[in-house]
Amino acid sequence: MIRKNLPFTCEKRSASGDLGVVVTNAPLGTAAGSEMLAAGGNAIDAAVAALLTLTVVEPMMVGIAGGGISHIRLSDGRHVVVDALSTAGAAMHPTMFTPVSELPERYSDTLDRRNLVGPSAVAVPGNLRGWCLMQAKYGKLPFADVIEPAIQAARRGFTVSHYLNGAIKEHQADLAADVEIARLMLPGGTPAEPGSRMVMGDYAESLRQVQAEGDSALYGGALGRALIDRLQTGGPDAGVLTLEDLVSYTAIEREAIFGSYRGHIIAGPPPPASSGVHIVQMLNMLENFDVAAMGFGSVESLGLLAEVIRIAFEDRRAASGDPDFVEVPVERYISKDYARTCLQRMKERPTPHPSLHESRDTTHVTVADRDGNIVAATHTINSLFGARIMVPGTGIIPNNYMLNYDPRPGKAMSIAPGKRVPTAMAPMILLKEGRPVFALGLPGGVRIFPSAMQAIVNLIDHRMSLQQAVEAPRLWTEGHHVELEPAYSDMEEALVRQGREVRLVKTVGGGMNAIAFEQDGMMTGAACWRADGTVMAQSGGLARPGVRFRL
Repeated sequence: MIRKNLPFTCEKRSASGDLGVVVTNAPLGTAAGSEMLAAGGNAIDAAVAALLTLTVVEPMMVGIAGGGISHIRLSDGRHVVVDALSTAGAAMHPTMFTPVSELPERYSDTLDRRNLVGPSAVAVPGNLRGWCLMQAKYGKLPFADVIEPAIQAARRGFTVSHYLNGAIKEHQADLAADVEIARLMLPGGTPAEPGSRMVMGDYAESLRQVQAEGDSALYGGALGRALIDRLQTGGPDAGVLTLEDLVSYTAIEREAIFGSYRGHIIAGPPPPASSGVHIVQMLNMLENFDVAAMGFGSVESLGLLAEVIRIAFEDRRAASGDPDFVEVPVERYISKDYARTCLQRMKERPTPHPSLHESRDTTHVTVADRDGNIVAATHTINSLFGARIMVPGTGIIPNNYMLNYDPRPGKAMSIAPGKRVPTAMAPMILLKEGRPVFALGLPGGVRIFPSAMQAIVNLIDHRMSLQQAVEAPRLWTEGHHVELEPAYSDMEEALVRQGREVRLVKTVGGGMNAIAFEQDGMMTGAACWRADGTVMAQSGGLARPGVRFRL
């Protein structure tokens, strides 16, 4: 069964320019990045400005007290992956939480939700330290200029979107339990309405401190002390994060993972991220099939995708995580020979397995400048609104990254001091004949890297436009069931006949954004319908040297 037509219509349009492109999941985030390019900054300046502004306008998704990964390709061709993932603090230990269920879908649940909500859920944050590192080392502008758009957005306020309103409604009960966060998100006791104005005065002042002091404002300074004071409640919900944990945190520069697929080089982040390894692995398996001939969205194609994703997750569960604590056989997993042996596992009956939690609620930015610098960056506070508390007087919403560890001792992902959290984040860059052709990424927890892989297949095998590739329907599975987005609903019956349990869902993963690069220097950005994705592209430029207007 081969589809002759694509089963969807794009809801958004791309934008192109030759001076730079910024794509984020909120209009003001994109505007902040574009402002940096207009001011003479590079893609790194633009990405950091966008991310800082997203901490204001996407407060449910990302914050300075969160974590994430930025994949940078510099103009000289080097790839640098800045690992700003959260870690467990020095006093955190494998038995600090009490598991309450062995059911796969509740495997991460603990007594009183202590790894999900409140002070005890907060891990050592990495975002601000990572952003300051990359901007200081690879940016061009003064940091004070880069953070200014975020300060202004917080000080002046911004329009509440339906996206933010929906997130507040989803966790209204938890937000109402914290006076500080409720004051902002639940004015008058009800969720901030779409179209209303949200002003973050306290957070603007916190960003002013960061502007003056750099990341030390949080990592040992007044903001860090305020965070620790909020977490040390003295009660059963108390956190164990310390000021020393903040001071000693280090963002790490890592080397990218490289693979190949049908004449393209695939570059992605290494462990602790699983995306670089397993996207390459999945593509290596697909390379043994004529995917294009199957047709996009055919039952044959969807069945094949489900099998390669299932196998990748089996290997991810077997060996994934912080390479300082877990031995990950990277070279084996990304080899073509290993992919051929994986084909023998297709059609095997999947066995029940527990699933560690990874939040679907993240943000992503993709940025490129005229000089050849590219940033694909995925950052988060983990769940919606992180730990669902706010540090009094600061406007800071801390992460709840302790949810991502296995709450049981003796496991590969058990809690250990200094251990980085596992992540499926997939900020990817593709090259052909030595030059970049695509950069992309998205939010979505464990649905991220399979969705990124499908976008790559859409671009290379199905020869979709960039806009089509990011908006195309997606499939996801870990093996136990298959999720289909609405545009694939007519494939449900055919997949059930293959013996699969199928679930129809509103979305698989979040709002992807991407940039395509042409040989003549033109760049095209695209964002999808799953978030408030916005593209800004710049063209034109300055006058010729020596030219001025005369009557």
